[in-house]
Amino acid sequence: MTAKDEVLARIRRALADVPDMEEPDSVSVPREYAEYDPGGTHDRFVERVSDYGAGVTVVGPDDVATTVGHVCRAAVVDRVIVPADLPAEWLPTGVEVVVDEGPGVERLDGLGAALTGCAFAIAETGTLVFDAGARQGRRALTLVPDFHLCVVEEGQIVDGVVTAMRRLAPDLRGEGRPVTFVSGPSATSDIELSRVEGVHGPRRLELVLVRS
Repeated sequence: MTAKDEVLARIRRALADVPDMEEPDSVSVPREYAEYDPGGTHDRFVERVSDYGAGVTVVGPDDVATTVGHVCRAAVVDRVIVPADLPAEWLPTGVEVVVDEGPGVERLDGLGAALTGCAFAIAETGTLVFDAGARQGRRALTLVPDFHLCVVEEGQIVDGVVTAMRRLAPDLRGEGRPVTFVSGPSATSDIELSRVEGVHGPRRLELVLVRS
């Protein structure tokens, strides 16, 4: 028996006496998770995500496109791919904008950067949350290009992981969308702690944080 078989067997045994009609919400489960004081959430997020090596630029609502263009030119990026539903006011001038039309990983690999939004941002961990929802596009869009530029609105920043999961839960249960948590640029290290960047995703992550 493989480890997978053993795990699945244990799950089946644990669920053996559960009625077929029982739903996840049928049984009340106490959830006394640690909560964080939301005070200073914005500043804490900027501090934590910067610690991971991501760049952060704080702007007003009317300066998103200008800032995105500046960041792209500074990174010598002349083409950026975006999801089809990205707000027009986020699109930079002076940079070629390519709308993602679906499958074709090779095409993504040949573009300079991807520009997307996100579902939430978690202050306590400096984490971006993607749930395949609005303004985010497909997962490959934020995985294949070597440079990911993400626009985060101040109202999307929550204090901790628990708060983010509580907000995500209703839609996830209803639609079953995949969720990805990203903390900084892609990086890993071997047993000798030699750091390697870009193995599992973009080597560079830049955020444009929009303050209300």
